[in-house]
Amino acid sequence: MNNPVPMTLTRRGLGGLAAGLGVALALSACGGSPLASPSTSAPSGSAAGGSLVVGSADFPESQVIAEIYVGALNAAGLTATSKPNIGSREIYFKAVQDGSVDLVPDYSGNLLSYVDTEASEVSAEDVYKALSGKLPDGLAVAEASKAEDKDAMVVTKATAEKYKLKSIEDLAKVCKDFTMAAPATFETRSYGFPGLKKNYNCELKGLQPFNDGGGNLTLQALLEDKVQVADIYTTTPSIVDNDLVVLEDPKNNFKAQQVLPLYNKAKMTDKAKEALNNVSKTLTTDDLINLNRAVSGDQKQSPKDAAAAWLKDKGIVK
Repeated sequence: MNNPVPMTLTRRGLGGLAAGLGVALALSACGGSPLASPSTSAPSGSAAGGSLVVGSADFPESQVIAEIYVGALNAAGLTATSKPNIGSREIYFKAVQDGSVDLVPDYSGNLLSYVDTEASEVSAEDVYKALSGKLPDGLAVAEASKAEDKDAMVVTKATAEKYKLKSIEDLAKVCKDFTMAAPATFETRSYGFPGLKKNYNCELKGLQPFNDGGGNLTLQALLEDKVQVADIYTTTPSIVDNDLVVLEDPKNNFKAQQVLPLYNKAKMTDKAKEALNNVSKTLTTDDLINLNRAVSGDQKQSPKDAAAAWLKDKGIVK
């Protein structure tokens, strides 16, 4: 996969940022409103005359999904504009709260962990149900999509065939002989070594730390058998491009991360929610992989162009 680092590093950082960092710190660094920037051209929610402003985080996948939301809303007869590249969850969450933007794409598990650092829910259904009771007044989420962007234990096809690996349960039988490629934090995070031991009795031989967010360095180490398993996000195109095998996680060691819209209730109408829910009913993980490839691969499409092609292909825009 070409140019994997800008996407995966930032995406991973969003997942690991704890609410304890505080929105106030993020805002103080920005000088007040999170969107008070002379380079921002889209109108704010309060000045848009009833139009909806869709924000996005500072990585390509989020920007593409935001443009998909904009296109779907406009196709439904509403008026929507995008405000891309807002920043980390601390910043865009506050922007939705204060109405600087009306909605943003987010990921269910990380969003739940942000609003409740003690949340124990891990399955897609439980995470989604928990969100409705944990979000602050004025905020809500629309339907969750089938599309997920989450950590995964990945092996080569040759390794999977040699050891008959389909799931992390299968991996547990040979964990002691396997070295893993992952960020250094994987050794101590709840879903990392501790979670693998607790949920699967999997104690790996060791960790080879990489800070490229599952990018080219991690990939090469896996392909060259310097490591036998790697932590790579499920929407990374290199998984499909290199015929890698994502091991199933039946015990939900990795919290569900379904793509869904986080929105401010103030301007959200039933018609807008219907348009967003239609996207969620349609968007898949494979779609995200292909969209990431279109934007971050050789094609170098803009998020807006990639979104427009997807909307037309799915019949949402005629």
